[in-house]
Amino acid sequence: MTLDRAAAKSAFPWLIVTCGCIIAALTFGPRSAMGFFQLPMLAEKGWDRTTFGLAMAIQNLFWGLGLPFFGAIADRYGTWKVLTLGGCLYAIGLTLMAHAQTPAMLNLGGGVLVGLGVAAGSFSIVLAAFARHTAPESRSFVFGIGTAAGSAGMFLFAPISQAMIDTFGWAQALLIMAVSMLSLPLLAIPLRGNSRGKPGQIAAFEQTIGAALREALAHRSYVLLVSGFFVCGFQVAFITAHFPAYIGDLGIPARYAVIALALIGFFNIIGSLASGAIGQRYSKPHFLVWIYLARSVAVAVFLLAPHTPTSVIVFSIVMGLLWLSTVPPTNALVAIMFGTRHLAMLGGVVFLSHQIGSFLGVWLGGYLYDRFGSYDPVWWLSIALGLFAAAVHWPIQERPVDRPQLAPA
Repeated sequence: MTLDRAAAKSAFPWLIVTCGCIIAALTFGPRSAMGFFQLPMLAEKGWDRTTFGLAMAIQNLFWGLGLPFFGAIADRYGTWKVLTLGGCLYAIGLTLMAHAQTPAMLNLGGGVLVGLGVAAGSFSIVLAAFARHTAPESRSFVFGIGTAAGSAGMFLFAPISQAMIDTFGWAQALLIMAVSMLSLPLLAIPLRGNSRGKPGQIAAFEQTIGAALREALAHRSYVLLVSGFFVCGFQVAFITAHFPAYIGDLGIPARYAVIALALIGFFNIIGSLASGAIGQRYSKPHFLVWIYLARSVAVAVFLLAPHTPTSVIVFSIVMGLLWLSTVPPTNALVAIMFGTRHLAMLGGVVFLSHQIGSFLGVWLGGYLYDRFGSYDPVWWLSIALGLFAAAVHWPIQERPVDRPQLAPA
């Protein structure tokens, strides 16, 4: 027994996990700090919040649209190629955003290209690579580690981004982050390979991309999972893009916006790790129900309580614990249902729903603010959607699809 444990420990892909975690932090960090660029950019350009909100909404939408496509490429041709492409697209997009002279240029650079860069370099692609190199009984926990790494990027880039903006200006800060994206091809080398790398799963490889999609979209639990993940995107993208401006509207000092997003990022690390561990031991669908219910309660209490620096800090801590805690159980459910052969693509379809929600959350945040002078309508819509997500996750079945002709993952 001791020898078995030692062998398992030595077989754990530490290099793959370490490099994947750094990639997740680098790709998730800058896009989570976009809210800090809103006010200085708009002050210099003379644009309104709808303009910035639309660009960030486009970014989230193309992140979602790109994921199934890039996931399919990674499944077939290898993770390294996709992550390398992601780093290049991300760098170009941030550079165009820094030099944007028109809203159209902002939409192209900060919207389309950064969105595609995040899609190709995102932790969804990294998590699929993790799944191919870890045993099924360890996947939820490893997914938690990878998600926590993305959270660490958010925690680190919140103060770093604000410090760079204060020191160099918003445009130069974007260019510095663009240069950092060029490290992805080197970091991605240990993750090279595709989903055909496990000889014990040859039978599963007979399923085509079209067959995999048809199977998944006809599976009730998968459709429910896709529907519920829309809400996660709506909630977190709205907060990421508009919370700094919202705090300013409340008359709370700007430094608390930095503290708030840093706290969300830090406690997101704890929440993601805890989520991976909890999902390994308990019902993943029921765990997701409680996460969405807790989010709705947290937002409602925050809106109804007096708005002070203390309430901002408490809300940020609570939301940080719940922020990406949905990701490990959601990805683990996809792997349980369909195995790892098309995991990057099928996980990408789930995340596309997340990003459609993100598009609406970010865009509606700016549009409704400019129309009504308040973010409150979007906050209350977020509460209602959280209750909807809790309802659709309850009947999800945590078991493999009935596929006797294919080998298990």
